Amino acid sequence: MLTVGLTGSIGMGKSTVAAMFAAEGVPVFDADAAVHRLQGPAGAVVAAIEAAFPGTTGSAGVNRTALSEAVLGDDAAMNRLEAIVHPAVAAERAAFVTAHADSPLVVFDIPLLFETGGDARVDRVVVVSADAAVQRARVLARPGMTEAKFSTILARQLSDADKRARADIVIPTDVAMDDTRAAVRRAISCLRAPTGG
Repeated sequence: MLTVGLTGSIGMGKSTVAAMFAAEGVPVFDADAAVHRLQGPAGAVVAAIEAAFPGTTGSAGVNRTALSEAVLGDDAAMNRLEAIVHPAVAAERAAFVTAHADSPLVVFDIPLLFETGGDARVDRVVVVSADAAVQRARVLARPGMTEAKFSTILARQLSDADKRARADIVIPTDVAMDDTRAAVRRAISCLRAPTGG
């Protein structure tokens, strides 16, 4: 099994590209979706998050807005949160690998792949990228997003240029959708080749 880390900064179109990999029959582990399950109603990390950050959970699970306000811009708080969430996500990832043990290629959709050292745990890295102006427009169009919040998020992420430099394959998303899909198909062919890209 060849393991591929799929990553990209906020607003780069990573979810769209992940869906394209899945549509081509490649199993995709979505780290964000795993976090949502773990933090949802009766999620495995809800009690620990409430203990560490009182008032950030309720009957629907974690209140993501309240939790974001509690940790954003506070490195110590973010580290506490990551110490709760990351091991639980790792367990979900291990179960995914077991479930797809017969697949020649699997993709791990991980937003902070480089920032968490996850690139050392995959065989290849695919980075999703777009022009900075396209990225900014996409992100600022999101509900509740502000320039300040966007800047804070970017500050926690490796720059797009650094990610591109460290990638085995770069998928552009500031082009026509069909061009992005074609790039995904080329990437899959390359990754499935005997040398693995």
